[in-house]
Amino acid sequence: QVQLVESGGGLVQAGGSLRLSCAASGSIFTINTMGWYRQAPGKQRELVAAIPRSGNTNYADSVKGRFTISRDNAKNTVYLQMNSLKPEDTAIYYCNVFMIVTGQLYGMDYWGKGTLVTVSS
Repeated sequence: QVQLVESGGGLVQAGGSLRLSCAASGSIFTINTMGWYRQAPGKQRELVAAIPRSGNTNYADSVKGRFTISRDNAKNTVYLQMNSLKPEDTAIYYCNVFMIVTGQLYGMDYWGKGTLVTVSS
C-alpha cells in the first residue's frame, strides 16, 4: 500500500560526502514528519535528523554542522546530505516517515529497509 525506497548509501573515505534519498509512494493522504535514523553494529537505533512539514529541522548532536536534512513535498521525498563523514558514522541508515494513508483516520510510522553507509579511515 505504501512504500519507502531509499538510495544513496555506499562506501566513502573519511572526510567524504554522501547524499541519501528516500521516496514515499502509494496511497498517501498526507505526510507529516520525515527523518533518518541509523543503527551501528551492536548499538541501538538512533535519530540522526528529522524535518516536519513546517521545515524546523532537528539533528543529533553528533551530526550537527555536518549533515543537512531537506524534503521535497511535491515528490514525497526526504534527503540527507552527509559531509565530513567519519568512521563512526558507519551504520545502516533508515528512512522514517509519519503519514496518514488514504482510508485511515490516524497516522503511523513507516520505515524503509535501510541503506548501508560505510566510512573508511
